[in-house]
Amino acid sequence: MSVIVIMIGCSFLIAVGFLIAFIWSVKTGQYEDKYTPSVRILFDDKKNNK
Repeated sequence: MSVIVIMIGCSFLIAVGFLIAFIWSVKTGQYEDKYTPSVRILFDDKKNNK
């Protein structure tokens, strides 16, 4: 039974870590680019010349 409590505690800590990382990424502007995804299909891919 104590293993279940330890696993729940670990999963809670991991979930809180991911929540903090998500909030940090939103506040620092990681999701601000709204133009590029809509026109990415129109751009040519760079080709490797070997």
